[in-house]
Amino acid sequence: MNDQAKQYQQLIAKCWADDAFKQRLLDDPAGTLTAEGIEVPAGVSVKVAENTEQVFHLVIPARPTDLSDDAVGIVYGGRCGQFGTEKCG
Repeated sequence: MNDQAKQYQQLIAKCWADDAFKQRLLDDPAGTLTAEGIEVPAGVSVKVAENTEQVFHLVIPARPTDLSDDAVGIVYGGRCGQFGTEKCG
């Protein structure tokens, strides 16, 4: 597990254990993350949402800049060749 994943898990556990902390994170995400030692780059906006029994948030990650259209097609459409080297269709 990398450091970022570990920080994320610790942050979630702290939210579950401390309602006041969770509320601070919801109200001021960037400030709370910074106070926890998690760097928020300048110009980056942070939004925090809580899943409930009635609401589930699906986050679509930003598309990697180094991912080609062909690579997206392989991921989206599945691999046609045994090793994913043949084009589909």
